Amino acid sequence: MIRDLKIAKQEQDIGFYAGFVGATYFVARTFSSVPWGIFADKYGRKPCIVISILSVIVFNTLFGLSTSYWMAIVTRGLLGLLCGILGPIKAYATEVCRKEHQALGISLVTSSRAIALVIGPAIGGFLAQPAEKYPNIFPKESIFGRFPYFLPCFVISILATGSCIACIWLPETLHFHNDQKVKAIDELEAEVGDSNLEGGKVKESSDTSTKNLLKNWQLMSAVIIYCIFCLHDTAYLETFSLWAVSSKKFRGLSLTSQDVGIVLAVSGLGVLVYQLVLYPFIAKSFGPIRPLRPAAVLSVLLLTTYPFMANLDGMELKTLINIASLLKNIFSATITTACNILQNNAVTQEQRGVANGISVTLMSLFKGVAPAAAGILFSWAQKHTTGLFLPGDQILFLIINMVAIIGLILTFKPFFSMSMR
Repeated sequence: MIRDLKIAKQEQDIGFYAGFVGATYFVARTFSSVPWGIFADKYGRKPCIVISILSVIVFNTLFGLSTSYWMAIVTRGLLGLLCGILGPIKAYATEVCRKEHQALGISLVTSSRAIALVIGPAIGGFLAQPAEKYPNIFPKESIFGRFPYFLPCFVISILATGSCIACIWLPETLHFHNDQKVKAIDELEAEVGDSNLEGGKVKESSDTSTKNLLKNWQLMSAVIIYCIFCLHDTAYLETFSLWAVSSKKFRGLSLTSQDVGIVLAVSGLGVLVYQLVLYPFIAKSFGPIRPLRPAAVLSVLLLTTYPFMANLDGMELKTLINIASLLKNIFSATITTACNILQNNAVTQEQRGVANGISVTLMSLFKGVAPAAAGILFSWAQKHTTGLFLPGDQILFLIINMVAIIGLILTFKPFFSMSMR
């Protein structure tokens, strides 16, 4: 799409401009996440979810109708500002489940990303430029010929419309009454939760103000760890696609965009099965939080092997990259689920909307930096394949790994003191 918008002067610049389109959504979400969290805590989770889905329907459709690079930037930015679903949906998943099923509830939110990784590449790969791929169905004179990227966006908007209609049957989980018995139960639950914290009891304020939440170190330390791993994951995903399709002479894999789409789809389907079938048993046996550190260590070790895959070819390469990508995404899903549970356990129900808003704000900031930084770093690595103490691609993955190692170190005391059970 960036190529066809003719903003890039040469082919090597396409990734640079595409990175900013991706970053715009996250940067805009940085400014709107906390207000959306406050809105969800005051008016309920359900209205926030519905408004966010409506914004997807409108601005995703307009994105497909973009005739210039700046129109694409603006529509993505407006979508980031008005789509405040991520924080409230995490709070909703925690509240709609009983405590013993909270890990499964959060993992389902994480697995929705896996579903997107299955469906998304298929929609984009098969439906973009339909007038060229299916001229008998979509004439060049039609709207799909004049706007070659409208059809996949339109299909996604239709799916969003179905989701919006499904919201009619969603129960609201935020309590709007002043029942003293409910307050007493909430206070008792807070005390029980505090008794499980390492280092003694910590009295949490029931005030939902952002200022008080920012002083809640258990929340903020969990949010910071989450943001570090989000930075790692986003940089990895941005780099993976660029690295996979780059030429062997630049120590890439020389895969086609269709090959990459298949890899992502297989990974997404595998993560979905893992989240629905295997993860509940892991959470039941070890707890939802304890697997975080082993998953981080295994993720670092796995990513260390990536540069050496450039020496492979054919079916051997495709098999190994599919397995590696699947495992990497499984580790990421395990870490993300644990981080989300840690954040929600650090606050009371009345604070979860704002708390998740703070989390999404900081996470969006990190995710806004990651695509642009990863694109610049990748471009540098391709220009320095030799002549340094390590090849450029090894330095690239080493730097991405260092981010994960920092996140792993921060899960220990004195930075992080919450129980990992």
